[in-house]
Amino acid sequence: MEAVLTHLRGAIERGQYAIGDKLPSEAELCRSLEVSRPVLREALRALQTMGLTVSRTGKGTFVVANAVEDPTFGDYAASDLLEVRRHVEVPVAGYAATRRTPEDLDHLAHLLERMEQETDTTSWVALDTLFHLAVAQAAQNPVFRRVIEEIRDALARQSAFLNELGGRREQSNREHRAIVEALIDGCEPDAVQAMSHHLDRVETTLTDIVRARRTDTPTQGGPQA
Repeated sequence: MEAVLTHLRGAIERGQYAIGDKLPSEAELCRSLEVSRPVLREALRALQTMGLTVSRTGKGTFVVANAVEDPTFGDYAASDLLEVRRHVEVPVAGYAATRRTPEDLDHLAHLLERMEQETDTTSWVALDTLFHLAVAQAAQNPVFRRVIEEIRDALARQSAFLNELGGRREQSNREHRAIVEALIDGCEPDAVQAMSHHLDRVETTLTDIVRARRTDTPTQGGPQA
């Protein structure tokens, strides 16, 4: 999928497909790039998330920008999502360190164990959102959990995006473990630091993806599925 995305993104950024142009049909792209339809559709969804294209039902996929600015995850732009997460999830981790119950710690440890063993991206992403909800729950303030619930879909979309294009899963598991260990220790400063570091890494990976200007083209015959 990443090879297909790199190829299509590069074609758009080079002007091969200009703003307003319609991309070739899925069938044409599958043939020319020699990939399966599911792989192509993942790449097309990523292009749309990046803000480069828009899909119009019954009409096809159209180019709307020639450079990636601020990806959108569900209803929220990445920059807005990260800003809110810093203002909510960082202090929430601190509250959770001093308010968590034994049941909260057991739940978080169970989620962490499942995430470290999970190899399927879709399943891992679902566990990822549950993890952040569980941290909010441990803060013992229902408003915090409600805020995370509101952005849950966007978090899942962002998590899937970063894992597909940034290979974040193992690194994220380590960051989650640091958060849980700080909560177990009941250390508010460590919990705040661990969550802040986690969000810093999310931002760094996202920035690397957005800034990448991939102009290379697939080898002859196109990327293989």
